[in-house]
Amino acid sequence: MDANDLAKRVAHEMLASEGTGPVWGIAIEEAREGYARISMTLTATMLNGHRIAHGGMVFALADTAFAYVCNGGNEKNVAAQASIVFLGSAQEGETLIAEAEEVATAGRGGVTRVAVRTTDGRAVAEFTGYSRTIGGPVVTV
Repeated sequence: MDANDLAKRVAHEMLASEGTGPVWGIAIEEAREGYARISMTLTATMLNGHRIAHGGMVFALADTAFAYVCNGGNEKNVAAQASIVFLGSAQEGETLIAEAEEVATAGRGGVTRVAVRTTDGRAVAEFTGYSRTIGGPVVTV
């Protein structure tokens, strides 16, 4: 199994074992070494009092893509820190795409950037996640 196949398997097994991703309708569009693209369609239960995407839902989508990237090498990683900048809003029925790419690793740390956009390319948020390796495999190979 090459690195891209392993990253894809890790992402799909993580999604299958989560309680949140399946409930929210998260779909993995692509997962490979150092990269993941996932999507989620906004439902009424994902909106805030202004009837736009709740920031926590946008963050959760970005955080999920981040998790698939930093665990893609099949070594357990957790978030050490994360930040998000909200750039736009999204409405019920719109699909959000989170595109994550690993930008740096050093020792047990890593940095992953995630762009969250609508399907028509409108920017919703930019997320940066800092991971920490805790060791052990994510899936049995």
